[in-house]
Amino acid sequence: MSGATLLGGSADPVREVMAEHRELCERAVDPLEIAAGLEEAGLGRDAAARCRHADLFSLAEELYARVPRRPPVPGPVERPRTGGAAARAALTAAALAAPPCAGAAALGPRWPVLLCAAVPLVLLPALTAPPPAERAERAEPAPPGAGPGRPGARLRPAALGHGLGLAALLLLPPAAPGGDRPAAVALAVAAAVSVGAAERTARWYRQVGRGHLGAAGTLAGFRARMRPVLPVALALHLAVLGVLSFAALAVLAVVAPRPGPGHGGGLLHLAAERAGPAQWAAQGVLGLLLVLPVLLARCGRATAAAAGASSGAAAVLGPLALGRSAPEAWLLGGGTVAVALLAYAGVVLGRACSYR
Repeated sequence: MSGATLLGGSADPVREVMAEHRELCERAVDPLEIAAGLEEAGLGRDAAARCRHADLFSLAEELYARVPRRPPVPGPVERPRTGGAAARAALTAAALAAPPCAGAAALGPRWPVLLCAAVPLVLLPALTAPPPAERAERAEPAPPGAGPGRPGARLRPAALGHGLGLAALLLLPPAAPGGDRPAAVALAVAAAVSVGAAERTARWYRQVGRGHLGAAGTLAGFRARMRPVLPVALALHLAVLGVLSFAALAVLAVVAPRPGPGHGGGLLHLAAERAGPAQWAAQGVLGLLLVLPVLLARCGRATAAAAGASSGAAAVLGPLALGRSAPEAWLLGGGTVAVALLAYAGVVLGRACSYR
């Protein structure tokens, strides 16, 4: 029975919902978890209204009250997550992303070089993905060779698709013709290092979401609590990317200064003028296309993450093929995808089911 066909003329529609979702109701630790599960199953305000309730949370409260709790099945207890694991994942992501980009930039945009550099980038989302969370009350023996801590268990098509998009996003700037190639290379390496910051930001975002899920009293309250978190997460990532980009341009100003007479103002001035406003805006678009798919992937939207990263890269290739400059291609093509991805993330990451 699905959410679309539910409650067809039943004398007690709440009992019908209770029968279909009994296991969810028995194992839930609070009404909000039931509401999140019903939302994930496709039920909405209409289903709640047919059960004579104003919203899903009100319906979930009745279900929680009517269904007795099932005692948890003994099993391994989930270890508490620590900041150390998130920091290690961030460092791993940066270490996997930066060397291939730097190597491709140093050896030039040749196909054999780009293909070799793409391999670790394609595998990066799978290698840095956290193992599936084990809940003690739902623990089941893992099949041989598919333990939750094994990276091979996470080599799913969606993770590989995300990796392909990530590789294209990071290798496109050094390979794009024209413009100030040294500056493009420096900004691309900075963006590659920021992949670690994107991983750390996504894990922080999910942790905040789970905390609000336990503290909010209603689904509306949860959404209100989460509304400002996404802008904060994006601002944090873009701030880190900005610092890394400025540092890369400062190094570039020292090791590969522009030919001609020197300019006053010192190193900071030289670094600031090495990239124009269009290049900085394009770098911001790239930052959004890097962090939004990771946020979606860490909140259970791996397919959307793969589609977002791949679409962003494809959208940049179109303007480049038409002869647009690299910054214009990023602003026109990548910017369009970034706005669409931001709107989608704003909707789905506000749902409680993304943090269960």
